[in-house]
Amino acid sequence: MNKKELHQSIVNNCQMTFARSGGNGGQNVNKVNTKVHLTLPLTCLAGLSEVELKRLKIKLTANINKEGCLFLDVDDERYQERNREIALSRLESKILQALVIPKKRIKTKPTRASKERKLKLKKIRSEIKKSRSKIW
Repeated sequence: MNKKELHQSIVNNCQMTFARSGGNGGQNVNKVNTKVHLTLPLTCLAGLSEVELKRLKIKLTANINKEGCLFLDVDDERYQERNREIALSRLESKILQALVIPKKRIKTKPTRASKERKLKLKKIRSEIKKSRSKIW
């Protein structure tokens, strides 16, 4: 994966449309299109191998529409330009996060010393509880 090439393909190939959004801004939100709806065709992504592209499709199925475009909506800020920047950075981080392959967990067994410590502590706890009981 080439991060620079991926970043350039995201910036060059994404399409943004704008709409009125709710939230902060008072009466201004009824007049200004600040919400960003970003779409990116997966076929336009450069810097990814076939395997990485398949992994991306599997991981981000909830954010891919029928046409095979990755979509994202952002209406966090009151300003269109700031929402545009947030959308691009969020999309790039989502893609990079989806491509991370988690490390497999290696099963381990408890050591002999840890088993003995556990038994010793259980014995001590048992003695403490026995000493609390009434003597007949």
